[in-house]
Amino acid sequence: MITPIALTIAGSDSSGGAGVQADLKTFSALGVYGASVIVALTAQNTRGVTAIHDAPAAFVTAQIDAVFDDLAVGAVKIGMVSQSATIEAIAAALEARAVVEVIADPVMVAASGARLLQQDAVETLKRRLIPRARLLTPNLPEAAALLGGAVARDETEMAEQGRALQALGARAVLVKGGHADGADSVDVLVDEDGGVTRFVAERHVTRNTHGTGCTLSSAIAAEIAKGRSLIEAVASAKAYVSAAIAAADELTIGAGHGPVHHFHAWWPQRR
Repeated sequence: MITPIALTIAGSDSSGGAGVQADLKTFSALGVYGASVIVALTAQNTRGVTAIHDAPAAFVTAQIDAVFDDLAVGAVKIGMVSQSATIEAIAAALEARAVVEVIADPVMVAASGARLLQQDAVETLKRRLIPRARLLTPNLPEAAALLGGAVARDETEMAEQGRALQALGARAVLVKGGHADGADSVDVLVDEDGGVTRFVAERHVTRNTHGTGCTLSSAIAAEIAKGRSLIEAVASAKAYVSAAIAAADELTIGAGHGPVHHFHAWWPQRR
């Protein structure tokens, strides 16, 4: 049996709730072997980010080369990338190896409000990394920021922004509605053929949502690595993340925005 492998290219979260740590937990929970390329170290906890230390771009390239020289990677998830030089290095490495199964999560701001993507790197992200993505997964504020417009107010505007982001080169775009109001959380997928699919889950009220976006994009990558279609992968990932959010309050982690429960299906519930 071939072991499915997914690679995360992202920043490290010292508190373990987001970034590379959340990605590897997600891969493991979904039965996929996880490899990692760490592009930055962050000093952070559930209350915020206090420092970011970027890895040299050449070392990011070396990590990517080391993984692809030995492992049969089925999908790549790209998360926090804070500076232009790193984005350029990642894009060049993926192009050199003709990697097509790329899930790009344009992480711009942490749940605590800390900025994770340098302002001067936004254009580099749009020019170099978005065109490499099979799927781009912005939340509502990220989609608006990338397009230089207002936050989408409804599903029609979410689909319109998805198409506008496709015009930047992404083959498909999933605009996530977690920041909207309402009893349900609705994500809108504009797929490679221009079709629009909505994914709906009950909205769970909790402050423990740290790492939600990282978890969703890595769950999609895991399902793609297992051979699922894009729509199947998004549906499965949405269900997994919704359950992880619903179980988040079973954990007592930190004093701020705690993590979702990646292993909700395996850890015993608190009685």
